[in-house]
Amino acid sequence: MSTLTVWKFRTAEGAESVEAALKSLQKEGLVKILDAAVVTWPDRRSKPKTKQLINLVGAGALSGTFWGMLFGLIFLMPLLGAAVGAAAGALGGRLADVGIDDDFIAEVKREVTPGTSALFLLTLDEVPSRISESLPGGGAELLHSNLDPEREAKLRDIFGDDTE
Repeated sequence: MSTLTVWKFRTAEGAESVEAALKSLQKEGLVKILDAAVVTWPDRRSKPKTKQLINLVGAGALSGTFWGMLFGLIFLMPLLGAAVGAAAGALGGRLADVGIDDDFIAEVKREVTPGTSALFLLTLDEVPSRISESLPGGGAELLHSNLDPEREAKLRDIFGDDTE
């Protein structure tokens, strides 16, 4: 089963410092990372900065479109025009079919604020506590949404990703 987890860090730099730890976990065979992205939000910025961690993932990664739309729904919705907002609303409904619902989006929006950062991980058959124990610096709070294989397939269908 695939798991989408969101790890909130108390500092804007916290999430960026985990890439080496994740690479180590993957190299040791302790975690299978399907995709990952980082959101950093320095104190005096009006919106966060996002980055897909491409070096951690292989062919099964979701497209940057997925991360862009998800982050747009979470962080930029008030800035979107009506036409784009309607399209995002339709996409939001499709994401709810895969377990990324309004409650998940609202929780992340409420928790990831200026001065914090977040790590978004899509992993295979992972126990979040294994990841938590390996994250450097402590202070990571878990927010998560589980995806079963059927929901992961739906998510990949939405964004046209082919894992073969």
